[in-house]
Amino acid sequence: MLESVKDYYGRVLQSSDDLQTNACCTDEAMPEFLKPILSKVHDEVLMRYYGCGLVTPEQMKGLKVLDLGCGAGRDVYAISAMVGETGEVVGLDMTPEQLAVAREYQDYHADVFAHAKSNVQFIQGNIDKLEELPFEDGYFDVIVSNCVINLVEDKQAVLKQAHRLLKAGGEMYFSDVYCDRRIPQSLVDDEVLYGECLSGALYWRDFLEFSKIAGFTDPRLVKDRVLTIENSKLEQKIGHMNFYSATYRLFKIDGLETACEDYGQAVRYKGTIEHCPQVFMLDGHHKIEVGKMFSVCGNTYRMLNDTRFKEHFEFFGSWDNHYGIYPDCGDLMPFKPAQGDEVACC
Repeated sequence: MLESVKDYYGRVLQSSDDLQTNACCTDEAMPEFLKPILSKVHDEVLMRYYGCGLVTPEQMKGLKVLDLGCGAGRDVYAISAMVGETGEVVGLDMTPEQLAVAREYQDYHADVFAHAKSNVQFIQGNIDKLEELPFEDGYFDVIVSNCVINLVEDKQAVLKQAHRLLKAGGEMYFSDVYCDRRIPQSLVDDEVLYGECLSGALYWRDFLEFSKIAGFTDPRLVKDRVLTIENSKLEQKIGHMNFYSATYRLFKIDGLETACEDYGQAVRYKGTIEHCPQVFMLDGHHKIEVGKMFSVCGNTYRMLNDTRFKEHFEFFGSWDNHYGIYPDCGDLMPFKPAQGDEVACC
């Protein structure tokens, strides 16, 4: 399957128009600040983009960032503008044809982003073998990935090694495809379904368990959407399985608990995070308005206090008293249901 994926993205796909489904097509609204950045990315790099989401987290200036499965480098170059000359972006991909395009435009992008020299590098390798990279433990502030983890077989290895490469308080911020059930091997073996980012998708509960085993105790869903496929032949193969594109952020923080525990804590946002003057969205359930006292669980408190976001908040409360679990901390599927699906509980 590894060679099949290499061939699919290196030779079969020459542009995003060659995709047979909408799984690897981003349809979420583009943030205003990102539009002028992407307008400077070279057309050939943009043409070879196959992502399913936006992987540009907040407050990136000066950070060291690793992009897993960077392809021709669209996200690498966008992030290179965000981290600036004092930052560093490393793109990792296994496809020589994609990397050749990415490397061709290093000087071009250094020039258009007004950098004295390129702040990016590209490495050929497999994202489920991150132990082979020439970086020490805790080297990166942020790891991103755009619709690629579903394409590797050992997804647990990706998460485990990503955790190792992140510094304390760092985060993995990535988009990928998930399924509402485990996919049968007969479909996993289908090279087109796999190459289209569908049959390699994780069952959402397996993903959450793998994340926790790797050390990311409290995965946070940022946004999600239903994938409609829009290919009748492939839809017949898939049957009643539902697929979702979802963006998660996984923090490397000691002391996170497996549920949202209430310690009577609160935060107040100063409005100083770049491009977020009025509201900061930590995830899909935490819309934190500027100046407003905002009640948080212990995990959210740590995600803001033990990370690069600390200076942008005031913190209230302590760990002296515990008031139980937050009532909406449940175990149902986190994604919005597909149209027509009924949501039931046992």
